[in-house]
Amino acid sequence: MTDYSTIDFDSLVALAGDDEVVTHSYVRDIRLASGRTLALVTLDNGRDHTRPNTLGAATLLEYAATLDALKARAAAGEIDAVAVTGKPFILAAGADLSKVAEIPDKETAKKFVQLGHHALSKLSGLGVPTFVFTNGLALGGGLEIGLHADYRTVDASAPALALPEVFLGLIPGWGGATILPNLIGIENALKVIIENPLKQNRTMKAQDAFDLGIADAIFPSVNYLEDSLRWADGVLTGAIKVRRPNEPGKLERLAKWDIAIKVARDMLTKRIGTVPQAPYAALDLMKAAKSGTRAEGFQREDEVLADLIAGDQLQASIYSFNLVQKRAKRPAGAPDKAIAKKVTKVGVVGAGYMASQLALLFVRRLQVPVVITDIDQERVDKGVAYIAGEIDALHGKGRISPDEANRLKALVTGTTDKADFADCDWVIEAVFEELEIKQNVFAEVERYVSPEAVLATNTSSLSVEQIGAKLANPERLVGFHFFTPVALMPLIEVVKTSHTDEATLSTAMVTAKNLKKNAVITADTPGFVVNRLLAVLLGEAMRAVDEGTTFETVDKAIAPLGLPMAPSALLDLVGLKVGAHVLDTHHAAFPDRFYRSENLHRLADYGKLLEKDDKGKVKGFDKGALKLVAGGKNPRSADEILVALEDGLAREIKLMLDGDVVAAPEDIDLCMILGAGFPFQMGGVTPYLDRVGASERVFGATFHTPPVRGVEA
Repeated sequence: MTDYSTIDFDSLVALAGDDEVVTHSYVRDIRLASGRTLALVTLDNGRDHTRPNTLGAATLLEYAATLDALKARAAAGEIDAVAVTGKPFILAAGADLSKVAEIPDKETAKKFVQLGHHALSKLSGLGVPTFVFTNGLALGGGLEIGLHADYRTVDASAPALALPEVFLGLIPGWGGATILPNLIGIENALKVIIENPLKQNRTMKAQDAFDLGIADAIFPSVNYLEDSLRWADGVLTGAIKVRRPNEPGKLERLAKWDIAIKVARDMLTKRIGTVPQAPYAALDLMKAAKSGTRAEGFQREDEVLADLIAGDQLQASIYSFNLVQKRAKRPAGAPDKAIAKKVTKVGVVGAGYMASQLALLFVRRLQVPVVITDIDQERVDKGVAYIAGEIDALHGKGRISPDEANRLKALVTGTTDKADFADCDWVIEAVFEELEIKQNVFAEVERYVSPEAVLATNTSSLSVEQIGAKLANPERLVGFHFFTPVALMPLIEVVKTSHTDEATLSTAMVTAKNLKKNAVITADTPGFVVNRLLAVLLGEAMRAVDEGTTFETVDKAIAPLGLPMAPSALLDLVGLKVGAHVLDTHHAAFPDRFYRSENLHRLADYGKLLEKDDKGKVKGFDKGALKLVAGGKNPRSADEILVALEDGLAREIKLMLDGDVVAAPEDIDLCMILGAGFPFQMGGVTPYLDRVGASERVFGATFHTPPVRGVEA
């Protein structure tokens, strides 16, 4: 086993330089009611709540030295217990990712990981009972601090507790993967370490942590420290017996452990494919944690986490993280939000599925009246009923109160008379994707609304400027392209035409933010960003099929991109007719670059590609569909298809950037991560194309200088 005491960790501090925001360990003795003395360590970086405590090299070394001194005091009989807590509202937010990203080589990465184990594990060997009072935010290494203690309490108002590492291309490598399954059971640990991070980085509330057994006691924030100290005193005197019903026993280790790991592995393969490395590495560590010593587990964590830190996927994940956390909140090209118009009533043209989803989102997020319209009363009534049913479902799940449900339903009305849009500040259409229909819709709506009202189109591929060709005031028209399912997908492509004025654009950006969506401004070009690149992918896939390659080979070829679904599944999801329309639209605009497939039109007329059982589970490809596309004489290998696709994507993205479709490669990546599910751990499409050499092959340079990649490469 690794002897951490023999490792020279001081070199890490020198490497980090002087700019680490050090979280200091302040100690004070507290005399408990029983007469015992508890040494309380408070972690505090001296900043306000906007700068959480983080764990860098200097911080960890100071924390380790503090615990060493307390161990000596415990041995001398000066203290009876040790507890760790944080500055107000924050225990710690884990390792300082900005510093982790700067680690220059694998050797340094391993030493930093070992430093974490060296420091945090000291809490379990002080010779007296140890406690952690989780008084607020505790993420990653911050939560792992508590895992090394004998006992834990949590403040009931703590806003977020989590082990988010696999979301960032890492694993909980300071004891989390080893200790947590043995504390709360394998199934609960899988939820915290695997399931939550992959659900948009979901965090736990304090009650969740207590229910799972991560905390032994939970107290209100008003007297949290006093209550925790009183509880700790009870534990020390024996008046309080701590019971942990979720702690795994022999039966769980024998019968449930490996089965739970296998189920989780199968779920991961189905949901995210095999490209992301971190979730599978975490599974392997958790599987091994059912037996052996902590020291053995920590050594495994050292090796795995060092590999991940040095590899491509951490750097890619940090790049993605910065896009989502920073660039998405300050969109390139967004006008001053002060000139945005106020939206007090919304009109939705259409009452079908997409329009009803939009109406539901607007009424939930903006809390303003929403009126929907369609060509007849039956369609309108059906749309209003759908929205009311969805609101009732939210109430049934406890997501909204009865009062809010009634209020939201009262805000939604339907009409067949567009004159009822007269007092709307914002009107969005979601009608059939045909240019003349959309033109006529807006020409009619404009007769009734005020000159200041913003008009928005949810078109996915048509020219926004052409949609507004019949408008008297085209400057008030903007593209506002959602992705399905509307409630879940976080991206809106905001499309600016040559006529769109700044007030309209600002209103669109502010409205997107109020809808709790991330918006990227794009030029008015076919497919905008996401659909234009998906058209490259689907076009290359169908070209290969038309040449004689099997769908299975095509799906396998594109799997290394790590997209959430294969081309065949994507076509099944969006619809074969929609897929054919997307390719036709792009081929018409750029015939030399986008492929048009007659076979896809045949499949669309046939109406089926995948064979499914009664529950909708895919059994394979429909035999009739395969006969329709048979006949190609020049099949290609999976490797050939992948290279052709990579080069096609690199070429199209370079042309998009040269044509100012978006401001920078980062905006392309943001769109593909949020709108197409491009893997977070891949860092978006442009870093991927740089890493695989497609950028160099196509235009002799890279999208990023230096490329976004790990230190091993």
